[in-house]
Amino acid sequence: MKEFDWPIRVYYEDTDAGGVVYHARYLAFYERARTEMLRQCNVSQQALLDELGVAFVVKKMSIEYIFPARLDDLLVVHSVIENVRRASLVFKQKIIDQSGRIYSETEVLIACVDLNKKKPCVFPELFISEFL
Repeated sequence: MKEFDWPIRVYYEDTDAGGVVYHARYLAFYERARTEMLRQCNVSQQALLDELGVAFVVKKMSIEYIFPARLDDLLVVHSVIENVRRASLVFKQKIIDQSGRIYSETEVLIACVDLNKKKPCVFPELFISEFL
């Protein structure tokens, strides 16, 4: 499946009073990396919203915190689409440093949703062809 790396720098706003990345910020790092991965594959989430009324939503997410990231760390979010189905896909992601040390790992189940019906729907064909 497709793989993608997105560099991130830990800023002051990402940390708690002790200079350690606040746990919820990892979710933002992972979300940005997934979005940039889709952009890299020429998938515009805005176009899907505007033209098809389709959105991608997080249905389930598990996250493990392994090593604390700190202020000014330069890290990479490594993302892999592990499984593509008709109406969902699974991302496996991890945050690592240049030496390969793992800071956090997550598995995210993304569902495709018809915004008008508020129900799951099949991914657009163009999207599926990008990831199979």
